Amino acid sequence: MPKLNVLPQRLPQGFAARMGHAVGRTGITPNMISLIGFAGNLVAAWLITQDMLLPAGIVYLVFSAIDLVDGAVARATGLASPFGAVFDAVLDRASEAIVLAACGWYFADRGEEVQAAVAYAGLLGSVAVSYLRARAEIAGMAMREGLFRRQERVALLGLGLLFNGLTVVIWILAVLSNVTALQRFWMLTASRNELEANEGN
Repeated sequence: MPKLNVLPQRLPQGFAARMGHAVGRTGITPNMISLIGFAGNLVAAWLITQDMLLPAGIVYLVFSAIDLVDGAVARATGLASPFGAVFDAVLDRASEAIVLAACGWYFADRGEEVQAAVAYAGLLGSVAVSYLRARAEIAGMAMREGLFRRQERVALLGLGLLFNGLTVVIWILAVLSNVTALQRFWMLTASRNELEANEGN
């Protein structure tokens, strides 16, 4: 698959290991970190509905960044597990969905129905991107590639909230997330066709 990633998915290995050991020594578990990140995103979503976009952006970026910490702690402390991976993934997707739904609420409350619809289109695209990765992994194929993955969506939406650019950013997010879903669908189809062709030889 082509390497089309914009932002890295993990922290640099050496830094992640040192941070993971440091946090792990406090007794905080990876699942606790995942829950803290989710709670912070709930606060960010509430702030959006209250038309407090700047603090929402700060809270959203800070607590979304925690997603990079739980994995580092899990690997450094030997607490990585299939349950933890699923637990983290579910909370990550729920966090993003709730924040995007809050953006839709924000626009609807202001009477901006088109923008509200675009926000929900972005929500659909983000769910589709994650779902296609999950389906690929069930079929035994890794699919971490993509033009506009969660890292890019979080960074863009956070900047839009910080700099009062949500109206523009939500369009970019909606378009690129759905384009990425189509990209991953094409990748999945191409991989399956290649696998079936190899099996037939």
